[in-house]
Amino acid sequence: MTNPLTRAGQGMLPSDCRNLSVIRSMASKSVRSATVGYIVSTWPRLSQTFVLNEIVALSAKDPGGEPVHAEVAKVRAEVTYLSLRCRWKRVLWANLWLAHDLPGRYARTLLKALRYCRWGVVRRFFQAVYLSHLLRREPLTHLHAHFATAPALVAMFTHELTGIPYTFTAHARDIYVDSQPGLLRAEMERAKAVITVSEYNRRYLLSRVSPASKGKVYRIYNGLDLRQFKFRYPCASDLGPPVILSVGRLIEKKGLADLIVASAILRQRGRCFTLEIIGAGPLRKALEAQVKQLHLEDRVKLLGAQPQELIRLAYQRATVFALPCVITAEGDRDGIPTVLLEAMASGASVVSTSVSGIPELIDGQREGLLVSPNNPFMLADALDRLLTDPELRQRLALAARAKVEACFTIERSSQQLLDLFQHAVANEDTLPLQ
Repeated sequence: MTNPLTRAGQGMLPSDCRNLSVIRSMASKSVRSATVGYIVSTWPRLSQTFVLNEIVALSAKDPGGEPVHAEVAKVRAEVTYLSLRCRWKRVLWANLWLAHDLPGRYARTLLKALRYCRWGVVRRFFQAVYLSHLLRREPLTHLHAHFATAPALVAMFTHELTGIPYTFTAHARDIYVDSQPGLLRAEMERAKAVITVSEYNRRYLLSRVSPASKGKVYRIYNGLDLRQFKFRYPCASDLGPPVILSVGRLIEKKGLADLIVASAILRQRGRCFTLEIIGAGPLRKALEAQVKQLHLEDRVKLLGAQPQELIRLAYQRATVFALPCVITAEGDRDGIPTVLLEAMASGASVVSTSVSGIPELIDGQREGLLVSPNNPFMLADALDRLLTDPELRQRLALAARAKVEACFTIERSSQQLLDLFQHAVANEDTLPLQ
């Protein structure tokens, strides 16, 4: 295996830019090395730690505009932005070139894009043409996209234009809300393999793909680099007032409104605690208004976005970590939130809900407590149990760390992903057993 590409990435562009990040890894015994291109919507992004963890881990297997993670510096790969708005002249030239050089392939792929009668789909086609043009100079062996929306579409159209095989990882909103059923089916059927982050998601995807493609849908959990998360029990806050911590974007599916109501219930019961919420998002003003309405200004702190280093310290300070996820009216939901993994690895006892793939991580009463979604009273009861029972907290914390070590490490997940890449690059008919 060879070192990752070391050409410097370009500066951040507006949020509509799409990018390609390239790393090198061994493809198979018959191929000395392979260049894998990652397609993501925005790079880098604080709320997508799992993508960064994955790329860093794959790079490590080789022996040789917003705040960003310090870990980004470890990714030695060229970053190419595919923004139509920022690079329209280059995109136009690439389309003219490909239409002239490969008229049949260009026309067939464009007709497939037009069939869906959506401008967004046609935009992804134009981006794929630009990427295909770039790949003539710097070829890739394999493409991997994160999210079954724009990134997977660009990968699919690039495959149609160049023949480069692709895989993609489906997460949560991208399959439950944002994907058109016909497009999702096409992406899955043309992909070499489809990865998703929970068995819950896998069952959902299997119900939406043709029988011939069911064998290519895989579940690979997001993995955690445990070297970054020191297990600490008892937590630092055991020496002072208990801290209930929550980390995540301030959006509806995180259930933070229920957590604030549960805090009001706990205060009525006379419990001493502080609730700290780390994260930014569109619901900040609404949550601030809720805190004020319930007179919880002395109990609830909205701390905004924080760098990963401070979040790791917050986990170690937390008595309890709470993330009461819900399914929104439009169907949006989490997969398995990475912050739950991080809290469990750090020694915090956790409370969450039985939504989506969360029960695959937390077996209620064993690694944490699970309650029904949209139920602040049950949530308050679970928090109350943990705040008042240190023996229960310790038992859950130890079991939670053991669960993460056994099933959710980045070494385990990246090896599973690398195995899929190797088979895809080798063009083998049979993929690894699930």
